Amino acid sequence: MVLLEWSFNVHEELFILLKLGISAFLGMIIGLEREIKRKPVGLKTSLVISIVSCMLTIVSIESAFKFPGSDELNVTMDPLRLAAQIVSGIGFIGAGVILRRDNSISGLTTAAIIWGAAGIGIAVGAGFFIEAIAGVILLIISVELLPPIITWIGPISLRQKEILLKLIIEEKEDISKVLQKIRDENIHVKNIRIKDVETNIHSLTIRILVDQKRKTSDVYYTISSIQEVSKVEIENI
Repeated sequence: MVLLEWSFNVHEELFILLKLGISAFLGMIIGLEREIKRKPVGLKTSLVISIVSCMLTIVSIESAFKFPGSDELNVTMDPLRLAAQIVSGIGFIGAGVILRRDNSISGLTTAAIIWGAAGIGIAVGAGFFIEAIAGVILLIISVELLPPIITWIGPISLRQKEILLKLIIEEKEDISKVLQKIRDENIHVKNIRIKDVETNIHSLTIRILVDQKRKTSDVYYTISSIQEVSKVEIENI
């Protein structure tokens, strides 16, 4: 009887280790995708999130059945109580990678992938192996394969990239000339901000849209060749 109980416990512990191993492997796949793109959240962070989420889910489920109460005291526990807190708690990490620069926001995809890594860990911890594997496959397809396909067959707005220009123009009357010359170069002006720095020195911050295949350096050469522009600063957003 003792031997059977020991064998059952060993089997149960091995199954838990299997869950943690699968969770680590799936978290590694998610982390590698971010690591290759040099994003703030890479391999180590995704591994930690996925493994710990899986572990907390296992602890939550096992605790619900390990401490069921007694005849004197009826204790009812939710098997996924800890897992429910993971979903909300992971938001603190996700919020840390969302950055705002000027009028643009970056890091939303990375924050969503962090949330996804936690979800994968929860699914594996709860025993949904096939669902977790399918989730990782669909996640990688959605992040890596779908955007190029949609860009290729989608509307022209999806085949454009956004570039931030900062120009210095000396004469106020030249501002409209510069904008017209930019448009003549098949560059779409999205929005513009004009600031007077000093007398006869005007700073223009312009967001433009150009073809995805057009190099940022080519845009720089085009803008810097405009006679009325004194200085150029360019950033590929």
